[in-house]
Amino acid sequence: MSDISGAGINPILNEFAIKEAPKESELGRDEFLKLLVTQLENQDPLNPQENGEFVAQLAQFSSLEEAQKLSGGFESFADNFRSSQHLQATSLVGRPVHVSSDFTLLGSEGPISVLADLPAGTAAASLSVFNDAGALVESFDLGPQQAGRQEFVWTGMNGDEQRYPPGVYKFVVNASDNGVSEEVPLFLSSNVNSVTIEPGGSLTLNLAGIGPTPMSEVIQIN
Repeated sequence: MSDISGAGINPILNEFAIKEAPKESELGRDEFLKLLVTQLENQDPLNPQENGEFVAQLAQFSSLEEAQKLSGGFESFADNFRSSQHLQATSLVGRPVHVSSDFTLLGSEGPISVLADLPAGTAAASLSVFNDAGALVESFDLGPQQAGRQEFVWTGMNGDEQRYPPGVYKFVVNASDNGVSEEVPLFLSSNVNSVTIEPGGSLTLNLAGIGPTPMSEVIQIN
């Protein structure tokens, strides 16, 4: 029985509801109208129920019915939206995305994109690259930089045009101004190896060299 079965309905209607209403979890339009007709037929002719009470009951049922339809519509929209998100996420497999990290995987080919989040303009900046053993492999003078996210690309090649060994590398960008050097936040590119759909419907991207990362943390898709 729905939770409106006893709202504003007299004992005769309640008795009918117990005896005649179908054993379902919700009270439908047909069942409600049957209950209302029975209430009209069994009311005291010397003390009839006011019209306003009937109108209130109908209005209450209509409001509940519309709320249920609206709720069902939102659930359907949410399901469709999640399905669309899942399809879009699977299309990311094999593509690079940018997430907040200071390390990522250098593969057998392709560069690494480094987005440095500079809070203010700086007179000088530098980019340092370290291998997984912590040894400095390359350092670059980036010169003056404006505030905002600035992109720098590391080709993964040394001065002799030979590629560094594939593996995880760490990146550090320092901004210097008036003799003070400060490390700035980075967003690095990483290839999406696979996508995991979590039990609650959220998406996790499994990124090369970085590991599982919520899709919500992706700031750029290349």
